[in-house]
Amino acid sequence: MTKPQHVPLPQNVDPLRWVTRRSFLGRTSAGLGTIALASLLDSSTQAEENDSVGALPGLHFAPKAKRVIYLFMSGAPSHVDLFDPKPELNDMHGKPLPQSVRGKERLTLMTRSQAEHLCARATAMFSHRGACGMELSDLLPHIGGIADQICLVRSMYTEPINHDPAVTFMQTGSPQAGRPCMGSWLTYGLGSDNADLPAFVVLLSGHTNQPLLSRYWHSGFLPSRHQGVQFRSQGDPVLYLSNPNGLDGAGRGRIVEAVNALNRIKSKQVLDPEIEGRIDSFELAYRMQSSVPELMDLSGEPASVRERYGVDETPGSFAANCLLARRLAERGARFIQLYHAGWDQHLRLRKDIRRQCRQTDRATAALITDLKERGMLDDTLVVWGGEFGRTSYTQGKQDDSGGRDHHAGCFSIWLAGGGIRGGTVYGSTDAFGYNVAERPVHTHDLQATILHLLGIDHERMTYRFKGRDFRLTDVSGQVVEEIIT
Repeated sequence: MTKPQHVPLPQNVDPLRWVTRRSFLGRTSAGLGTIALASLLDSSTQAEENDSVGALPGLHFAPKAKRVIYLFMSGAPSHVDLFDPKPELNDMHGKPLPQSVRGKERLTLMTRSQAEHLCARATAMFSHRGACGMELSDLLPHIGGIADQICLVRSMYTEPINHDPAVTFMQTGSPQAGRPCMGSWLTYGLGSDNADLPAFVVLLSGHTNQPLLSRYWHSGFLPSRHQGVQFRSQGDPVLYLSNPNGLDGAGRGRIVEAVNALNRIKSKQVLDPEIEGRIDSFELAYRMQSSVPELMDLSGEPASVRERYGVDETPGSFAANCLLARRLAERGARFIQLYHAGWDQHLRLRKDIRRQCRQTDRATAALITDLKERGMLDDTLVVWGGEFGRTSYTQGKQDDSGGRDHHAGCFSIWLAGGGIRGGTVYGSTDAFGYNVAERPVHTHDLQATILHLLGIDHERMTYRFKGRDFRLTDVSGQVVEEIIT
């Protein structure tokens, strides 16, 4: 077995000095984490070079993708209503789901009445789309128009049954908080292609009663420079990017110059990577004062492009974020994560899933088409999907007010570009879309495949923490070779 590669934490460091230093920084520089000084840029060359290269001494495979755009549909879209047609559900509408299919009801802890085990028909018709003939819901006409570009995986399955641990599992490889997320792993291993922007950017849209937590894009035990940076649609694009009232650029610069001078002295003494991470953050923040406002200004995009995406005056819409994702990809961002909330449709499924599709379908297809026309799709991996699926039986009443419950046993995601075999369907579920029937794909398998497409062996990119070599896929995961060109 190949010995795992990792970048070890500093050795022979006095623990008391370590803890005291980190505590000191946490108390004294919390308000300075996003400020920088132009005069420090010349002295940051080595740090930038290290960050651009990444921790891996070399890629394990020839990469098919350079970057990832992950369109995360938070709340779990219903696979049986969008991607996995089950005519039997229409025939069985109002009848109990067979016990042989449900088994021991292991996939949820919620108490249900017998009525909630009744099959619910699909919310829309399915049609064959593209030259490949892929069956997709009529609720997604624009995504249907790019069917030949995508690989639809219908046999995904996961373990957590509630949203927070399931999202955490999809992003970090563990249902428990504290591990680095996928974007952090990639930027740690591969570095950045643009010194003026974060390598890992997060954009939020949609509405939900369950908030999107910042730890979904946290660096965990990896150095803090690999944490995702959330770009906002209102106010400062990045928190504290502007100078505070009463402080001009020169005054702010003097503060940063003094703090970073102390940081560099102490860094040579204790070899704490967090100190270098803070220095990098100060300097990146300065560069972002110029690069981020230009990036966020969509007015320079042709009207035809904005129309294609469906961008309107609504700040922070999914359409605007998709266009920003393309702009970020052009500028060298490594991992671009879009979260669109609102897919948790326990009730009012028929109405709410249509609303969600209207908000996401057009812009998603426009992003794929735009990347392809610009020659970027071949080396950009796009992923679309949520944290788990929905039940094939109803929750609530057997009318338009009903919905579907959580379901971890099977669900659908799709991928495009970046070495993915387009126009294909991988795996299948049973007649009720309740269990995987063929070619199961676990969450760790998906993560291993994404890393593979970027040239990384998921078993060999590790990080030693508390005496153990950790990795994104924990202790499992197999690359799904059949979906790769």
